[in-house]
Amino acid sequence: MSDVSRETSPPVAAVDLLGPAADRLVPYSRLLAGPAIERGLLGPRERDRLWERHLLNCAAVAAALPQGAEVVDVGTGAGLPGLVWALLRPDLRVTLVDSRRRRIDFLDQARTDLGVRSVQVRQARAQELAGAVAADIVTARALAPLARLVEWCLPLARPGGALWALKGDSAAAELAAAAGALQRGGAARTALSTYGEGVLEQPTRVVEVWRSREGAR
Repeated sequence: MSDVSRETSPPVAAVDLLGPAADRLVPYSRLLAGPAIERGLLGPRERDRLWERHLLNCAAVAAALPQGAEVVDVGTGAGLPGLVWALLRPDLRVTLVDSRRRRIDFLDQARTDLGVRSVQVRQARAQELAGAVAADIVTARALAPLARLVEWCLPLARPGGALWALKGDSAAAELAAAAGALQRGGAARTALSTYGEGVLEQPTRVVEVWRSREGAR
């Protein structure tokens, strides 16, 4: 237990990025380092890079979310980024969506252990939720190429809402390649934003796709 506690303590970058709020992520980091890896939701090698690669990659974006937003996290896996955002931003209403039962079981337990009342967990595929949800922000991280995310996720955003896709170095190239999907999906505008510059070794890149207020064409 002492080794896990030591490994998941907030690093300097977490304190620089989040200040005292970094402590809110410690209980979750222990769940990721223990049960999430034990159940195969994360690989064993991720234990040593949980903060930089996962927690802070998500946390860097949290402050930019609209106040009181309803967020749907598609293909959330172990709860990234949705649980991180919920822990840092209690004003948000977050729904964690995944199609696999073992992930849902972990998320249900994590929600209880972490005491996050603003979080719901739903077992489903994105395609099954079109017309059933209307979120301010739909997010996905390391799930699929942007063109496919636009097809799956943008219909889950309310008119005027947005898809925020957390991407790596390929973000700009994916945005350019998705031009056709963006037009078909009713995208009103796009942006490529970077968070955590000067603090994180690899800043977080987010492709933001805003849905037309008239919905899909």
